[in-house]
Amino acid sequence: MKTEESPDPFVGTWKLISNETKDASGEVSHPFGKDATGYLIYNQDGYVALTIMGANRGSFASADIRAGSLEDKQAAFDSYLTYCGTYEVKGDKVVHHVEQCLFPNWSGADQERFFRFSGDQLVLRTPPLAVGGEARTLYVTWQRATPR
Repeated sequence: MKTEESPDPFVGTWKLISNETKDASGEVSHPFGKDATGYLIYNQDGYVALTIMGANRGSFASADIRAGSLEDKQAAFDSYLTYCGTYEVKGDKVVHHVEQCLFPNWSGADQERFFRFSGDQLVLRTPPLAVGGEARTLYVTWQRATPR
């Protein structure tokens, strides 16, 4: 909770530094590629918005937003994640109360992330999640964005 003496350290815009998953044996993968980009935004009103996408995403053959082929749409979905909602801090976790999400199963659900601040970086870690048919833990590192 934000107070005048103790501002909320989450508030601000964060730029993606790294996004990786690990399985139980420690094998690392990068679901959006090693060159993924993204932003995580927390505002003072308690809202959160996240977007992560793979680099070099292909364009649809058509300029019509609804006219992509099934293959185009699948590739677009598989290389992008976005959600928004509200957030709250509970001990060592930040809970994202997801209201809207590209992945429909997360809409209306809570996403818990263990957090750690290190200088101007924020590291988020999930409990094990189903990713590609197996339980994997996501580790996402964000750098506080600097204004232009």
